[in-house]
This record gives sequence, structure tokens and C-alpha cells, in this order.
Amino acid sequence: MQASAGPALVCRALEPIASHLFTTRGWSLGSRPGDADDGWGQVAAALDVAAASLVRAHQMHGAAVLVRRAGQADASPDGSVSRSRPDADIIISNDSDVALAIQTADCVPLLLADRRTGVVAAAHAGWRGLAARVPSVAVDALAREFGSRPEDLVAAAGPAISASRYEVGIEVRGSFEHGGCSTAQLARWFSPAARSEHFYFDGWAAVRDQLESAGVPSGQIHVAALCTATYPALFCSYRRDGTPAGRMAAVVRARLTSSQPHPSPRSPVDPRAR
Repeated sequence: MQASAGPALVCRALEPIASHLFTTRGWSLGSRPGDADDGWGQVAAALDVAAASLVRAHQMHGAAVLVRRAGQADASPDGSVSRSRPDADIIISNDSDVALAIQTADCVPLLLADRRTGVVAAAHAGWRGLAARVPSVAVDALAREFGSRPEDLVAAAGPAISASRYEVGIEVRGSFEHGGCSTAQLARWFSPAARSEHFYFDGWAAVRDQLESAGVPSGQIHVAALCTATYPALFCSYRRDGTPAGRMAAVVRARLTSSQPHPSPRSPVDPRAR
């Protein structure tokens, strides 16, 4: 689609459930590696929220969860507006007044929405996050905090680096092996590269498999399968461009229904999800 700030992608299956988009290199964020205020202002405007209503986290390549509840105030103890971003790579919410956003430049951007209740999640999943099982942690967090059932979730994974462009060392495969991944999973996600003790890692397959293992039906998992490293005019890629690479955003906003369950009284950041 053509948004006001440039080309963007939407998932047709997710669109009726939650407002969302994946930005491309043509947006302001795509031209610089930092947290540009004007770039995030464009992202907020695209989801029809104020810049202050864009909920983001300090991404750590882990699986910590940030929970944003309807009616939750963004204020520090002295009453001033808080600008800090908690450490997290998964954001979930039942608040239709805000939009959730994560940034990527090769990692998998994952958006989830519950077609029964309308609650949503945005997750950042690089290889470290996938080794920490970000997709399944996000599904579990939606179930625990907002009563979502895996069979009601629709998932959209946006552009990310493809296996053919993503060579990793044996230590990466070892992280998954030590994390309890099965032999069959390792065989699907890692294929031998020409260099000794190197592999090509398929993050798209890891996302799909982990979502399916968490109970999300395969027909409700949608993977863009567009390689960020392959299309320099369209996508940002850290592996291709290094430090100067810009960033892309994945952003989602809840459309709540009357059947939404009452939220549980947990803290905004749930350390148990690490």
C-alpha cells in the first residue's frame, strides 16, 4: 500500500482484525540508524495516534514482555510524563488508544491479533530472540494476561533476512540446541554453508514452527517471505549495509470487541517471560 510517508506492507488476513503496517526504506526511519523523532511521528500518524501514544520498548534481543493495559498512565512517580522505554522485545496490549511498535533491520518483525477479543502483540525476533522462543512467549503472554486462545490468533511476519543471505556460526546453532530445540527443528532451521562450522539460518521457518507449536493454526500464520538483504531499494538491512543501515517499523493497533476479558492485575513488565 502507499501510505503518506511512503510504501508500506499490510497483511490481508490481519487487516480486518487490527490496524497495522510494516514500513519500508522510503520512510524517514529507513534513512538513518537512530531513533529519529520525525520518523516515529510518521509511524504514529499512519496508525492515527499521537506520537506520545506510540508504545515502544528498548529492544534487547531477548524475550521479555511489556504489557500495556487500557487506562494505564504513562507517568513517572513525580507525575511527569515518562519517556523511558522498558527493556523488552515483545509488547502486548488491550488498549485501542495506543499503537505498539518495534523496529528491525533484518530480524523478523512479528504482529499478532486476537480475532475474538482484538488484543494485539508486536514482537522483535532476531536469532537470539528466536533461540529464546519469542513467538511462543508472545502467544503465552497474550493467553496469560488477556485470555487469548492460540486458535483465535492471526500472525503476520514481515520482511526479514532470508536463509540464503544469513550465514551464522556454529555458536548460533548451539544456542538453539542448548535451548532445547529438537533435532528435527535444528534440521529445518539450519542448513550447512560452504564454510566449515557455518550454517544458513531460516528465521521464517523458526517463527512459523514456534507459532504452530504454541497452538496457532498454520493457516493463520502469514509470512511475507521478502528478504531485506536482497532488495536494497525497498528494505533496510544491517547485514548488507552495516552501521549506516536505517530501520523499519512494524506497528499494530487493537480493535477491541465487547467479548474482551477483564485484564489481570499484573505489572507492566513481566520478568517471568524472559
